[in-house]
Amino acid sequence: MNSTNSTLVTGIAELTTNDPELGVLRDAALVLEGDRVAWIGAAAHAPVADDRVDVAGRAALPGWVDSHTHLVFAGDRTAEFEARMSGKPYTAGGIAVTVAATREASDEELLANLRRHTEEALRQGTTCLETKTGYGLSVADEARSAGIAAQLADEVTFLGAHLVPPGADAESYVDLVCGEMLDAVAGSVGWADVFCETGAFDEAQSARVLEAAARRGLGLRVHGNQLGEGPGVRLAVELGAASVDHCTYLSESDVEALAGSDTVATLLPACDLSTRQPLAPARRLLDAGATVALASNANPGSSYTTSMAFCVTTAVLQMGLSVAEAVWSATAGGARALRRDSGDGAVGVLRQGARADLQVLDAPSVTHLAYRPGVPLTWAVWREGGRRR
Repeated sequence: MNSTNSTLVTGIAELTTNDPELGVLRDAALVLEGDRVAWIGAAAHAPVADDRVDVAGRAALPGWVDSHTHLVFAGDRTAEFEARMSGKPYTAGGIAVTVAATREASDEELLANLRRHTEEALRQGTTCLETKTGYGLSVADEARSAGIAAQLADEVTFLGAHLVPPGADAESYVDLVCGEMLDAVAGSVGWADVFCETGAFDEAQSARVLEAAARRGLGLRVHGNQLGEGPGVRLAVELGAASVDHCTYLSESDVEALAGSDTVATLLPACDLSTRQPLAPARRLLDAGATVALASNANPGSSYTTSMAFCVTTAVLQMGLSVAEAVWSATAGGARALRRDSGDGAVGVLRQGARADLQVLDAPSVTHLAYRPGVPLTWAVWREGGRRR
Protein backbone atom coordinates (compact mmCIF):
# COMPACT_ATOMS: atom_id res chain seq x y z
CA MET A 1 0.00 0.00 0.00
CA ASN A 2 1.09 3.59 -0.67
CA SER A 3 1.80 4.98 2.77
CA THR A 4 2.40 8.62 1.74
CA ASN A 5 0.91 10.94 4.41
CA SER A 6 -0.39 7.93 6.31
CA THR A 7 -0.93 7.45 10.04
CA LEU A 8 -1.33 4.14 11.83
CA VAL A 9 -3.57 4.46 14.88
CA THR A 10 -3.02 1.34 16.96
CA GLY A 11 -3.53 0.01 20.46
CA ILE A 12 -7.32 0.42 20.21
CA ALA A 13 -9.03 -1.69 22.87
CA GLU A 14 -12.47 -1.30 21.29
CA LEU A 15 -13.14 0.08 17.80
CA THR A 16 -16.75 0.91 16.95
CA THR A 17 -16.94 0.94 13.15
CA ASN A 18 -20.72 1.15 12.43
CA ASP A 19 -19.95 -1.10 9.46
CA PRO A 20 -22.29 -4.13 9.41
CA GLU A 21 -19.51 -6.47 8.31
CA LEU A 22 -16.79 -5.19 10.64
CA GLY A 23 -18.91 -4.53 13.72
CA VAL A 24 -16.97 -3.79 16.91
CA LEU A 25 -13.29 -4.78 16.75
CA ARG A 26 -11.05 -5.58 19.72
CA ASP A 27 -7.28 -4.98 19.83
CA ALA A 28 -7.70 -3.06 16.59
CA ALA A 29 -5.90 -0.54 14.43
CA LEU A 30 -6.58 1.55 11.36
CA VAL A 31 -4.56 3.51 8.86
CA LEU A 32 -5.56 7.01 7.82
CA GLU A 33 -4.14 8.08 4.47
CA GLY A 34 -4.91 11.53 3.18
CA ASP A 35 -8.54 12.19 4.06
CA ARG A 36 -9.64 8.53 3.87
CA VAL A 37 -9.45 5.38 5.92
CA ALA A 38 -6.99 3.18 4.02
CA TRP A 39 -6.97 0.06 6.18
CA ILE A 40 -8.78 -1.31 9.24
CA GLY A 41 -8.37 -4.55 11.18
CA ALA A 42 -6.50 -6.36 13.94
CA ALA A 43 -3.55 -4.46 15.39
CA ALA A 44 -1.35 -7.53 14.98
CA HIS A 45 -1.78 -7.36 11.20
CA ALA A 46 -1.46 -3.62 10.72
CA PRO A 47 0.69 -2.40 7.80
CA VAL A 48 3.53 0.09 8.12
CA ALA A 49 2.63 3.79 7.83
CA ASP A 50 4.54 7.07 7.89
CA ASP A 51 3.42 7.91 11.43
CA ARG A 52 2.28 5.76 14.32
CA VAL A 53 0.03 6.71 17.24
CA ASP A 54 -0.49 4.18 20.00
CA VAL A 55 -3.65 4.99 21.94
CA ALA A 56 -2.72 2.54 24.69
CA GLY A 57 -5.93 0.60 25.19
CA ARG A 58 -8.43 3.40 24.61
CA ALA A 59 -11.70 3.13 22.69
CA ALA A 60 -12.17 4.66 19.25
CA LEU A 61 -15.25 5.41 17.16
CA PRO A 62 -16.32 7.62 14.25
CA GLY A 63 -16.46 11.33 14.89
CA TRP A 64 -19.86 12.66 15.91
CA VAL A 65 -22.10 13.78 13.05
CA ASP A 66 -24.15 16.70 14.32
CA SER A 67 -26.91 17.02 11.75
CA HIS A 68 -28.86 19.91 13.31
CA THR A 69 -27.38 23.19 14.56
CA HIS A 70 -28.11 26.93 14.31
CA LEU A 71 -24.69 28.54 14.69
CA VAL A 72 -24.78 31.68 12.56
CA PHE A 73 -26.04 34.06 15.22
CA ALA A 74 -25.20 36.91 17.53
CA GLY A 75 -26.53 37.94 20.91
CA ASP A 76 -27.50 36.21 24.12
CA ARG A 77 -30.73 34.75 25.48
CA THR A 78 -29.70 33.98 29.05
CA ALA A 79 -32.71 35.89 30.42
CA GLU A 80 -35.07 33.74 28.38
CA PHE A 81 -33.43 30.59 29.74
CA GLU A 82 -33.73 31.83 33.31
CA ALA A 83 -37.41 32.60 32.74
CA ARG A 84 -38.01 29.07 31.45
CA MET A 85 -36.30 27.59 34.47
CA SER A 86 -38.70 29.66 36.59
CA GLY A 87 -41.69 28.14 34.83
CA LYS A 88 -42.33 30.26 31.74
CA PRO A 89 -43.20 27.98 28.76
CA TYR A 90 -41.05 27.91 25.63
CA THR A 91 -42.49 29.51 22.51
CA ALA A 92 -40.94 30.20 19.12
CA GLY A 93 -41.10 33.95 19.76
CA GLY A 94 -37.65 34.15 21.31
CA ILE A 95 -36.15 33.61 17.87
CA ALA A 96 -36.92 37.26 17.08
CA VAL A 97 -34.47 38.38 19.79
CA THR A 98 -31.63 36.54 18.04
CA VAL A 99 -32.76 37.84 14.66
CA ALA A 100 -32.38 41.43 15.84
CA ALA A 101 -28.89 40.81 17.26
CA THR A 102 -27.77 38.87 14.19
CA ARG A 103 -28.87 41.59 11.79
CA GLU A 104 -26.86 44.15 13.77
CA ALA A 105 -23.68 42.05 13.84
CA SER A 106 -20.93 42.39 11.26
CA ASP A 107 -19.88 39.58 8.95
CA GLU A 108 -16.62 39.32 10.89
CA GLU A 109 -18.46 38.95 14.20
CA LEU A 110 -20.77 36.26 12.84
CA LEU A 111 -17.90 34.30 11.31
CA ALA A 112 -15.84 34.54 14.51
CA ASN A 113 -18.76 33.26 16.56
CA LEU A 114 -19.36 30.41 14.12
CA ARG A 115 -15.68 29.47 14.23
CA ARG A 116 -15.65 29.52 18.03
CA HIS A 117 -18.58 27.11 18.20
CA THR A 118 -17.42 24.75 15.45
CA GLU A 119 -13.98 24.52 17.07
CA GLU A 120 -15.64 23.88 20.43
CA ALA A 121 -17.63 21.05 18.85
CA LEU A 122 -14.54 19.61 17.17
CA ARG A 123 -12.66 19.47 20.46
CA GLN A 124 -15.52 17.31 21.75
CA GLY A 125 -15.35 14.89 18.83
CA THR A 126 -17.76 16.40 16.30
CA THR A 127 -16.13 15.99 12.90
CA CYS A 128 -19.11 16.60 10.58
CA LEU A 129 -21.52 19.42 11.27
CA GLU A 130 -24.61 20.88 9.63
CA THR A 131 -25.77 24.42 10.37
CA LYS A 132 -28.65 26.59 9.25
CA THR A 133 -29.51 30.12 8.35
CA GLY A 134 -32.68 31.45 9.93
CA TYR A 135 -31.60 34.36 12.10
CA GLY A 136 -31.55 36.85 9.23
CA LEU A 137 -35.08 36.59 7.82
CA SER A 138 -34.41 39.17 5.12
CA VAL A 139 -33.00 38.53 1.67
CA ALA A 140 -29.68 40.24 2.42
CA ASP A 141 -29.24 38.75 5.89
CA GLU A 142 -30.18 35.21 4.90
CA ALA A 143 -27.78 35.41 1.93
CA ARG A 144 -24.89 36.57 4.10
CA SER A 145 -25.69 33.95 6.76
CA ALA A 146 -25.58 31.24 4.10
CA GLY A 147 -22.27 32.49 2.77
CA ILE A 148 -20.74 32.63 6.25
CA ALA A 149 -22.00 29.15 7.14
CA ALA A 150 -20.57 27.70 3.92
CA GLN A 151 -17.06 28.75 5.00
CA LEU A 152 -16.96 26.36 7.96
CA ALA A 153 -19.87 23.89 8.01
CA ASP A 154 -19.93 20.56 6.17
CA GLU A 155 -23.59 21.06 5.25
CA VAL A 156 -25.61 24.29 5.11
CA THR A 157 -29.40 24.48 5.34
CA PHE A 158 -31.60 27.42 4.30
CA LEU A 159 -34.09 28.19 7.09
CA GLY A 160 -35.61 31.44 5.92
CA ALA A 161 -38.89 29.89 7.04
CA HIS A 162 -37.85 29.94 10.71
CA LEU A 163 -40.32 32.56 11.85
CA VAL A 164 -42.42 35.30 10.28
CA PRO A 165 -40.53 38.51 11.10
CA PRO A 166 -42.38 40.83 13.50
CA GLY A 167 -44.77 43.09 11.59
CA ALA A 168 -44.63 41.06 8.36
CA ASP A 169 -47.60 39.44 6.66
CA ALA A 170 -47.20 35.66 6.76
CA GLU A 171 -48.31 34.93 3.20
CA SER A 172 -46.23 37.74 1.75
CA TYR A 173 -43.22 36.54 3.71
CA VAL A 174 -43.65 32.99 2.40
CA ASP A 175 -43.74 34.45 -1.12
CA LEU A 176 -40.41 36.14 -0.38
CA VAL A 177 -38.88 32.94 1.04
CA CYS A 178 -39.98 30.90 -1.99
CA GLY A 179 -38.76 33.46 -4.48
CA GLU A 180 -36.15 36.17 -4.01
CA MET A 181 -34.73 34.78 -0.76
CA LEU A 182 -34.35 31.27 -2.12
CA ASP A 183 -32.66 32.67 -5.23
CA ALA A 184 -30.23 34.64 -3.07
CA VAL A 185 -29.06 31.68 -0.95
CA ALA A 186 -29.20 28.83 -3.48
CA GLY A 187 -25.51 28.97 -4.36
CA SER A 188 -24.40 28.49 -0.75
CA VAL A 189 -26.79 25.83 0.59
CA GLY A 190 -27.61 22.20 -0.09
CA TRP A 191 -30.77 21.92 2.00
CA ALA A 192 -33.94 23.79 2.90
CA ASP A 193 -35.88 23.55 6.14
CA VAL A 194 -39.11 24.96 7.57
CA PHE A 195 -40.39 25.36 11.11
CA CYS A 196 -43.77 23.67 10.69
CA GLU A 197 -45.23 24.51 14.07
CA THR A 198 -47.85 26.57 15.89
CA GLY A 199 -46.52 30.11 16.04
CA ALA A 200 -44.34 29.65 12.96
CA PHE A 201 -45.61 28.16 9.64
CA ASP A 202 -48.73 26.09 9.03
CA GLU A 203 -48.93 23.01 6.83
CA ALA A 204 -49.84 24.81 3.60
CA GLN A 205 -47.13 27.44 4.07
CA SER A 206 -44.56 24.79 4.95
CA ALA A 207 -45.45 22.74 1.88
CA ARG A 208 -45.01 25.79 -0.35
CA VAL A 209 -41.51 26.42 1.02
CA LEU A 210 -40.41 22.81 0.69
CA GLU A 211 -41.83 22.38 -2.81
CA ALA A 212 -40.12 25.57 -3.99
CA ALA A 213 -36.82 24.35 -2.55
CA ALA A 214 -37.22 20.93 -4.16
CA ARG A 215 -37.74 22.57 -7.55
CA ARG A 216 -34.37 24.28 -7.03
CA GLY A 217 -32.74 20.91 -6.39
CA LEU A 218 -32.26 21.32 -2.63
CA GLY A 219 -32.64 18.46 -0.18
CA LEU A 220 -35.44 18.84 2.33
CA ARG A 221 -35.56 18.90 6.13
CA VAL A 222 -38.41 19.78 8.48
CA HIS A 223 -38.67 21.11 12.04
CA GLY A 224 -41.76 19.28 13.23
CA ASN A 225 -43.78 18.07 16.18
CA GLN A 226 -41.76 20.00 18.74
CA LEU A 227 -44.50 21.84 20.64
CA GLY A 228 -47.34 19.40 20.00
CA GLU A 229 -48.69 16.88 17.53
CA GLY A 230 -49.03 18.39 14.09
CA PRO A 231 -48.48 17.92 10.36
CA GLY A 232 -44.67 18.15 10.36
CA VAL A 233 -43.87 14.43 10.32
CA ARG A 234 -46.55 13.60 7.77
CA LEU A 235 -45.46 16.44 5.49
CA ALA A 236 -41.79 15.42 5.74
CA VAL A 237 -42.56 11.82 4.82
CA GLU A 238 -44.92 12.75 1.99
CA LEU A 239 -42.36 15.07 0.40
CA GLY A 240 -39.43 12.69 0.91
CA ALA A 241 -37.52 14.88 3.34
CA ALA A 242 -34.21 13.47 4.53
CA SER A 243 -35.14 14.18 8.13
CA VAL A 244 -37.79 15.57 10.41
CA ASP A 245 -36.28 17.06 13.52
CA HIS A 246 -37.54 17.34 17.12
CA CYS A 247 -40.32 14.68 16.97
CA THR A 248 -41.17 15.33 20.61
CA TYR A 249 -44.90 14.71 20.21
CA LEU A 250 -45.77 11.81 17.92
CA SER A 251 -49.03 10.03 17.20
CA GLU A 252 -49.09 6.36 16.33
CA SER A 253 -49.60 7.28 12.69
CA ASP A 254 -46.51 9.52 12.84
CA VAL A 255 -44.41 6.65 14.19
CA GLU A 256 -45.77 4.29 11.54
CA ALA A 257 -45.08 6.82 8.79
CA LEU A 258 -41.46 7.26 9.88
CA ALA A 259 -40.95 3.51 10.22
CA GLY A 260 -42.19 2.98 6.68
CA SER A 261 -40.09 5.72 5.10
CA ASP A 262 -36.51 6.82 4.46
CA THR A 263 -37.05 9.98 6.52
CA VAL A 264 -34.82 10.03 9.60
CA ALA A 265 -36.30 11.06 12.94
CA THR A 266 -33.68 13.43 14.34
CA LEU A 267 -34.07 13.80 18.09
CA LEU A 268 -32.72 16.78 20.02
CA PRO A 269 -32.63 15.78 23.70
CA ALA A 270 -30.68 18.81 24.93
CA CYS A 271 -33.41 21.01 23.51
CA ASP A 272 -36.16 18.95 25.15
CA LEU A 273 -34.42 19.35 28.50
CA SER A 274 -33.73 23.06 28.07
CA THR A 275 -37.34 23.80 27.09
CA ARG A 276 -38.72 21.45 29.76
CA GLN A 277 -40.60 19.43 27.18
CA PRO A 278 -40.97 15.65 27.35
CA LEU A 279 -38.06 13.77 25.85
CA ALA A 280 -38.77 12.47 22.35
CA PRO A 281 -39.94 8.82 22.20
CA ALA A 282 -36.69 7.32 20.97
CA ARG A 283 -37.40 3.81 22.19
CA ARG A 284 -40.81 3.73 20.54
CA LEU A 285 -39.34 4.90 17.23
CA LEU A 286 -36.55 2.34 17.21
CA ASP A 287 -38.86 -0.51 18.22
CA ALA A 288 -41.16 0.42 15.34
CA GLY A 289 -38.28 0.27 12.86
CA ALA A 290 -37.69 4.00 12.27
CA THR A 291 -34.20 5.41 11.76
CA VAL A 292 -33.15 7.71 14.59
CA ALA A 293 -30.43 10.35 14.69
CA LEU A 294 -29.28 12.39 17.66
CA ALA A 295 -28.16 15.98 17.22
CA SER A 296 -27.33 18.92 19.48
CA ASN A 297 -29.62 21.63 18.04
CA ALA A 298 -26.91 24.04 19.20
CA ASN A 299 -28.49 27.51 19.25
CA PRO A 300 -28.55 30.47 21.63
CA GLY A 301 -32.16 30.09 22.76
CA SER A 302 -33.41 26.57 23.30
CA SER A 303 -30.29 24.36 23.29
CA TYR A 304 -27.03 26.19 23.86
CA THR A 305 -24.68 23.21 23.76
CA THR A 306 -22.34 21.68 21.22
CA SER A 307 -21.86 18.51 23.28
CA MET A 308 -22.93 15.44 21.34
CA ALA A 309 -21.65 13.31 24.23
CA PHE A 310 -24.26 14.96 26.44
CA CYS A 311 -26.95 14.01 23.93
CA VAL A 312 -25.70 10.42 23.85
CA THR A 313 -25.63 10.24 27.65
CA THR A 314 -29.17 11.62 27.87
CA ALA A 315 -30.42 9.15 25.28
CA VAL A 316 -29.03 6.26 27.32
CA LEU A 317 -29.92 7.40 30.83
CA GLN A 318 -33.31 8.95 30.12
CA MET A 319 -34.63 7.85 26.70
CA GLY A 320 -34.20 4.08 26.87
CA LEU A 321 -31.48 3.60 24.25
CA SER A 322 -28.56 1.27 24.71
CA VAL A 323 -25.10 2.79 24.49
CA ALA A 324 -24.58 1.16 21.08
CA GLU A 325 -27.89 2.55 19.78
CA ALA A 326 -27.14 6.05 21.04
CA VAL A 327 -23.62 6.07 19.59
CA TRP A 328 -24.94 4.82 16.24
CA SER A 329 -27.63 7.52 16.22
CA ALA A 330 -25.07 10.26 16.94
CA THR A 331 -22.74 9.07 14.18
CA ALA A 332 -24.24 6.88 11.46
CA GLY A 333 -27.75 8.17 12.17
CA GLY A 334 -26.66 11.76 11.67
CA ALA A 335 -24.81 10.76 8.52
CA ARG A 336 -27.98 9.19 7.15
CA ALA A 337 -29.96 12.31 7.99
CA LEU A 338 -27.44 14.25 5.88
CA ARG A 339 -27.37 11.55 3.19
CA ARG A 340 -23.61 11.13 3.75
CA ASP A 341 -23.67 7.54 4.97
CA SER A 342 -22.70 5.65 1.82
CA GLY A 343 -20.04 5.52 -0.86
CA ASP A 344 -16.51 6.86 -0.87
CA GLY A 345 -15.97 9.53 1.76
CA ALA A 346 -18.92 8.45 3.92
CA VAL A 347 -19.02 9.85 7.44
CA GLY A 348 -20.31 8.30 10.64
CA VAL A 349 -18.62 5.01 9.78
CA LEU A 350 -15.09 3.58 9.83
CA ARG A 351 -14.27 1.31 6.89
CA GLN A 352 -11.89 1.42 3.97
CA GLY A 353 -12.70 4.46 1.83
CA ALA A 354 -14.69 6.29 4.50
CA ARG A 355 -13.71 9.83 5.43
CA ALA A 356 -10.92 9.75 7.97
CA ASP A 357 -12.95 11.12 10.88
CA LEU A 358 -12.00 9.46 14.15
CA GLN A 359 -12.33 10.16 17.83
CA VAL A 360 -10.54 8.39 20.66
CA LEU A 361 -11.94 8.33 24.18
CA ASP A 362 -9.89 8.39 27.34
CA ALA A 363 -11.70 5.21 28.34
CA PRO A 364 -11.56 1.54 27.29
CA SER A 365 -15.09 1.42 25.83
CA VAL A 366 -17.92 3.64 24.58
CA THR A 367 -19.97 2.49 27.57
CA HIS A 368 -18.08 5.09 29.62
CA LEU A 369 -19.96 7.84 27.74
CA ALA A 370 -23.02 6.98 29.84
CA TYR A 371 -21.25 5.28 32.74
CA ARG A 372 -19.34 8.51 33.52
CA PRO A 373 -21.88 11.21 32.65
CA GLY A 374 -20.53 14.73 32.31
CA VAL A 375 -16.89 13.68 32.22
CA PRO A 376 -15.03 15.05 29.15
CA LEU A 377 -13.72 11.84 27.62
CA THR A 378 -12.54 12.99 24.19
CA TRP A 379 -8.80 12.26 24.09
CA ALA A 380 -7.92 12.70 20.40
CA VAL A 381 -9.73 13.72 17.22
CA TRP A 382 -8.87 13.32 13.56
CA ARG A 383 -10.96 15.12 10.94
CA GLU A 384 -10.39 14.38 7.26
CA GLY A 385 -7.19 12.62 8.26
CA GLY A 386 -5.66 15.52 10.15
CA ARG A 387 -5.24 15.34 13.91
CA ARG A 388 -7.10 18.23 15.46
CA ARG A 389 -6.54 17.40 19.10
